[in-house]
Amino acid sequence: MAGPSHDPSLYRPRDVVPIRRALVSVSDKTDLLRLAEALAGAGVEIVSTGSTAQTIRDAGHPVTDVASVTGFPESLDGRVKTLHPGVHAGLLADLRLEDHERQLSELEIAPFELVVVNLYPFVETVASGAEGDVVVEQIDIGGPAMVRASAKNYANVAIVVSPESYPAIIEALGAGGTSLTQRKELAARAFAHTASYDRAVATWFAEGTLVEEDLPGHLTINAERLATLRYGENAHQRAAIYTRAGGHGIAQATQLQGKEMSYNNYVDADAALRAAFDLVKPAVAIIKHANPCGIAIGAPNALDPIASAHLRAHECDPVSAFGGVIAANRTVTMKMAENMRDIFTEVIVAPDFEPAALEVFREKKNLRVLQLPVDWTQEPMDVRLVSGGLLLQDADRFPAEIESLVDSWELMSGERPDDEELENLSFAWKTCRAVKSNAIVLAKNSATVGVGMGQVNRVDSCRLAVERAGDRAAGSVAASDAFFPFADGPQVLIDAGISAIIQPGGSVRDDEVIAAAREAGVTMYFTGERHFYH
Repeated sequence: MAGPSHDPSLYRPRDVVPIRRALVSVSDKTDLLRLAEALAGAGVEIVSTGSTAQTIRDAGHPVTDVASVTGFPESLDGRVKTLHPGVHAGLLADLRLEDHERQLSELEIAPFELVVVNLYPFVETVASGAEGDVVVEQIDIGGPAMVRASAKNYANVAIVVSPESYPAIIEALGAGGTSLTQRKELAARAFAHTASYDRAVATWFAEGTLVEEDLPGHLTINAERLATLRYGENAHQRAAIYTRAGGHGIAQATQLQGKEMSYNNYVDADAALRAAFDLVKPAVAIIKHANPCGIAIGAPNALDPIASAHLRAHECDPVSAFGGVIAANRTVTMKMAENMRDIFTEVIVAPDFEPAALEVFREKKNLRVLQLPVDWTQEPMDVRLVSGGLLLQDADRFPAEIESLVDSWELMSGERPDDEELENLSFAWKTCRAVKSNAIVLAKNSATVGVGMGQVNRVDSCRLAVERAGDRAAGSVAASDAFFPFADGPQVLIDAGISAIIQPGGSVRDDEVIAAAREAGVTMYFTGERHFYH
């Protein structure tokens, strides 16, 4: 249905609007009293609701209860407060029109020039783990109605939805009022705010009606811009990082020191976390262009396991590690920091850092040091944009314990290795998931010694892994993220002296591949599950 229309010639120009009457109703009371003091000092009538009114009144500032404006008491446990013509006519009256001004006068309703509203903490309530009616009660109705009404009427009303805008409003009080440009900018923020809020509510309802195995019929991603980045993957590309409401990942990490994070820094840091946190024992992953240069766990009986893990990961490919990004799944110690002293590193990310480690890092002023949020978790789903839409899938995860992996494997060639060798195979299989496909990983003593990644055929990945490993290939184990289509790939590994191979199996030529392993006396396991990473 079309809305009302007016002759453009009827509109009277209006730029600066003095603030004489303000409607204030906020859930987030940050800096509320600072604003209230400025409004009261400028002689502005403050109309307010519930706890907001009480907070302002307790501070000694005059305030008018909304019930005295509507002639109707707040009711239904606060569900009905501002949903009344006495409020909304004051918000929606377009005083550029003489007819609107006349109607307000006849109705004895005063207009508002400023509305300060932020909404019930719905997102925070969901993030706290609350469910059912507790969440429902945090769905704001009157708030969004006031915000949208005021934003629509930006020609006459300034709408503020965040304490961040209070200083500008206080400045406008001293300047004689808000400008049209300022009110339009505030309206844009307000509509973005209510849109984000509604998306969060819609997503919660959609998730609540799904059975566990279903994917959502409607997908909403609620995110706010955290920072504009200098550029994207390349200097000519614009870029920004956005943070999702309720997120606990790399976007929520605290930067303790160093240069501003870049687009590529974020991508590599997230890839490094993915690799390091797949492993249960103290582990370090070194990443370059989203691929591992090295991954390792600490040596057995190491006095400083995380420092040991870093040294062993670095030894895999010291050349490629230059300018890399490092993730540790344990607190970074002073010893690890000292080991990094002469290695050019872009980013180090970890759950925590010893104070002495941070002192060492301060000598490397350009090094970006990121501390993960306390409640950091890996995302349960992966989302990727494609032209015209997006793809959604369950995140690829491993069970934590090695036993749950080994029990599902099928021995196709050779004898069952001892527990140490099985742990080495498990390590290779887990780290292979962090490598871009086609992926081949050579590992020895739970440290990578050669990585072949991103090749368009698996034979080339095998050759690359062997070449990078050099003499270390002999006696190592190999993992492949997907089946070998021919026996030529395994033959490259066998000729290099590897002792065992782990792969998903499933090729029409599996018999040829198994035969090559048996002829060489090499152990081969099938996992029955691949781990592509594109």
